[in-house]
Amino acid sequence: MRVVFFGTPEFAIPTLEAVAREHEIALVVAQPDRPAGRGMKMHEPPLVSRARQLGLDVAQPPKIRDPEFLRRVEAIAPDAAVVIAYGKILPKHLLDIPREGFFNVHASVLPEYRGAAPVQRAIEAGETTTGVTIMRVDEELDHGPILAIEPAQIGPDERAPSLFARLSKLGGDLLVRTLRELSPGTPQDHSRATLAPKIEKHEGLITFSEPPQTIYNKFRAFDPWPGVCFDVNGESIKIIDLLPADRNAPAHGTLVVNGLRLITLQRPGKPKAPAEDVARGIGWP
Repeated sequence: MRVVFFGTPEFAIPTLEAVAREHEIALVVAQPDRPAGRGMKMHEPPLVSRARQLGLDVAQPPKIRDPEFLRRVEAIAPDAAVVIAYGKILPKHLLDIPREGFFNVHASVLPEYRGAAPVQRAIEAGETTTGVTIMRVDEELDHGPILAIEPAQIGPDERAPSLFARLSKLGGDLLVRTLRELSPGTPQDHSRATLAPKIEKHEGLITFSEPPQTIYNKFRAFDPWPGVCFDVNGESIKIIDLLPADRNAPAHGTLVVNGLRLITLQRPGKPKAPAEDVARGIGWP
């Protein structure tokens, strides 16, 4: 099939590679370059870098409803389109262009965890299972008919990057299998829908009055961004590494607080250091 591929982050790359092995990708569409890092230099999205390596045409429209961009997609006359973590709701005019429609890879078992952060929110909630869903795209958020689901386990100490990597590979393989035998799909049970809203930076601030498992789940979910931190005398201390106190961990340099073994901490503007050393330097606890 002739495919237009929409995506932006690294999570979309395994799916792009999988689709490219079996289909003609006529165009890869991603968000515009953004400033990032200390120097705030412009960086292209990870998917764009990989698409260029594969020799694929790329478009980065500042607005998805741009008439010139829509005409370009119409001129391609795609058989199908794929969207994965693109970051924008797609308008009906665009959805109607591909002959077979738009297909989405979503990192949860829909209708649970609809939205921008299904991986992080599942870990934060202490889920032990998740999965990927292939669905047809309509005008509402993660709302369309389901074509396929592949479940996956979440390890008790697994962090977001590891789960992202596993689900991205799983999703790419599942999408390719699904595209071989297309069907109308099965409508979702919208009464069971739950949301996974975008992560906000302030959510990384914790207090040790929270249950230890709640803190540990946030630590796993918010790795690498926004991370987890706590305040001591107005100073924000970032937790780089920790485990529940009953897990095996290096004893030297660690600090047990509220059922958690803090292993590595970081003060603002300082290097990472053993938790015991940081605690001693700030007179805590």
